[in-house]
Amino acid sequence: MSVIVQDGGFIADDFIGEWLDLTSDTDPATLKQYAGSAAIRIDFPAFSDGRGFTLAKILRLSGFTGRLRANGHVIADQYAMARRSGFDEVSISDELATRQPQEQWLARADWQAHDYQARVRRPATAS
Repeated sequence: MSVIVQDGGFIADDFIGEWLDLTSDTDPATLKQYAGSAAIRIDFPAFSDGRGFTLAKILRLSGFTGRLRANGHVIADQYAMARRSGFDEVSISDELATRQPQEQWLARADWQAHDYQARVRRPATAS
């Protein structure tokens, strides 16, 4: 079984339909063909494999507006990166949800407030 993580915490899987499943080694040059898909799930075989973040960003930049789910070995510390790269949610194992309970994910759910790039781009205020 798996647990779905969104900004509000752990939720029941409410998606009805078919997922297009992509692996982390999907060639980025092929992603434009999936821009019209309704739902894409990108597999993370290990928490140290960040290629899925790049794939998500490329999909969003290619015009994909459907539901995008990171699936597998994503840890709570990576939740903000997942959201910034374009994922709507993360699917984790029950075992990981036990080791990293909802509170740890919620602590990273305010992912927009802690965007260092936005802070860098802000104009300096006069002192």
